[in-house]
Amino acid sequence: MKRFVSTQEVKQALKGNAPLVALESTVLTHGLPRPQNLQLARDMERAVREEGATPATIGFLDGVLHVGMTSAELERLANEKDPYKVGPRDFATVITKQACGGTTVAGTMLACKHAGIQVFATGGIGGVHRDAPFDVSADLQALASIPMIVVCAGAKAILDLPATLEYLETMSVPVVGYQTKRFPAFYSRESGLDVSARADSAEEIVALAQAHWEAGLQSAVLVANPVPEAEAVPRSEMEPVIGKAVREAQEKGIHGKEVTPYLLQRIAELSGGKSMRANLALLLNNARLAAQIARALHHNARRRIV
Repeated sequence: MKRFVSTQEVKQALKGNAPLVALESTVLTHGLPRPQNLQLARDMERAVREEGATPATIGFLDGVLHVGMTSAELERLANEKDPYKVGPRDFATVITKQACGGTTVAGTMLACKHAGIQVFATGGIGGVHRDAPFDVSADLQALASIPMIVVCAGAKAILDLPATLEYLETMSVPVVGYQTKRFPAFYSRESGLDVSARADSAEEIVALAQAHWEAGLQSAVLVANPVPEAEAVPRSEMEPVIGKAVREAQEKGIHGKEVTPYLLQRIAELSGGKSMRANLALLLNNARLAAQIARALHHNARRRIV
């Protein structure tokens, strides 16, 4: 890809193969209200740095893909009035229109592929939608085809989680539970579903990922990191709230890219802010774990050279 730029900090990390963590920007443009969106973006970058890695928040400004943003660029993107939600299919549109936008999980993974970043932290991945099995997020295709480590708190709880896991199994994407055998449900620590493997340390995750790729597979390794217990909301409490929000969206005829932002906002209202607190906590938790994995990956690469 010809048109992408990086900050000096990210360039140095890439050049020196230093620990580097990609961060998506739809949470900045579509996931949270202002000014919490900008504060969270800065907090996530700080969490990555505190764990010894370099953060690279990815997004579009004036049709140019930024792999890593300065403080001023983050602030600008956070305050754009009508930014695009940029998945892989939207890259050409945003580039030709010289527009601004936040990259989705799939969009961020495509950017990482071009930039050479191997570790990415997000909140929850997209997946198969409830009552609409034909509506499958591009995130799943990206996970099936781009070899990197993606840290999440499971799939977004508004989705059909069993169908999403079945899709990942079909596409040979390992779903690795971090210190758990259960697949987390975003706001909740358990979904009642199993992961395909468990790893109890960043080093274990890296070893599993290396073995996966050395076996000739080209899919990502998805690390499922449960939301911290203090901010988790029981699944039994969240399900009625999610069901109500989904029904309201259907009644209002909300579809396509507008569904997820609407549901996240409505769920926050219906849960009295509990879902928002869980969302913020899991994003920071994932950023920290991703940085630890990036460090372990860096150390592993150095050992192989020696």
